[in-house]
Amino acid sequence: MAVLRWRLHKPALHRTDYNVVNGWKSQPIVGWLFLFLRAPKSLFEQFNKTKEGCPHKHSYGKLMCKRFGEIIIGGEGKVSTVDMLLYEKECWEQSFRHIAGVDEVGRGCLFGDVVAAAVILPEGLIIEGVDDSKKLTAKKRDALFEIIMEQALAVGVGHVDSRVIDEINIKQASRLAMKKAIEGLNQMPDYMLVDAEKVDLPLPQRAIIKGDANSQSIAAASIVAKVTRDRLCEGLWHEWYPDYGIAIHKGYATKLHREQITTLGATPMHRRSFLGRIMAEQQTLF
Repeated sequence: MAVLRWRLHKPALHRTDYNVVNGWKSQPIVGWLFLFLRAPKSLFEQFNKTKEGCPHKHSYGKLMCKRFGEIIIGGEGKVSTVDMLLYEKECWEQSFRHIAGVDEVGRGCLFGDVVAAAVILPEGLIIEGVDDSKKLTAKKRDALFEIIMEQALAVGVGHVDSRVIDEINIKQASRLAMKKAIEGLNQMPDYMLVDAEKVDLPLPQRAIIKGDANSQSIAAASIVAKVTRDRLCEGLWHEWYPDYGIAIHKGYATKLHREQITTLGATPMHRRSFLGRIMAEQQTLF
């Protein structure tokens, strides 16, 4: 059974961000009983009004908009206590309307590009399940990727390859990928929320530690970047270098990957600046 999370933002109801089933993550039935026994009549009136009044065409679960008040039903039996729109609300209150979440993936890989994404979502839109891409299954990421691409006002993706990573270091390469992602948007943002980095662009921005777990915009960017890079690993890059297991480990330093580098040597897509110890081991073998 789905768990119902209750968040109401109508002043007349005198409740904000109240979680009906807080503390009952593993007992959704108890949460439902609590709701029907204790929830005021106005909650259900608001729910019906929300269902009828929501202008967005959602394609995932039951998604409601904050501008109408919201009731969100999650399909995995999980309840989040994090307000994933906290930072976005602060921006909206300052009259920023096109807020880009920015994140990267592949920073710690031995192989391939570092990939960044920038995502601008409509004001007030909530996509249930969006979270740090590392916390989601591949199936969940793929499903959310399609929703994000459908609902977003703009999406940009930036790549920086291993040669440039070796030249300027991975931190600067990550920032460059983020800059490229922003520049790839078909609509420039008026504010940026960035996962723990600063983007070299003359736009107002805020770096948020663990932003992909605390901002829906950044989390959406992390999902787009992760799915984009994973599909390259499973497709084109695997076709180019089928003996390295890229489709399995996605370029990270797994035992299989290190063994294949030691046995076969590094490819042109490997980051030489990351391979010092592994290449030293290879030289001792031959």
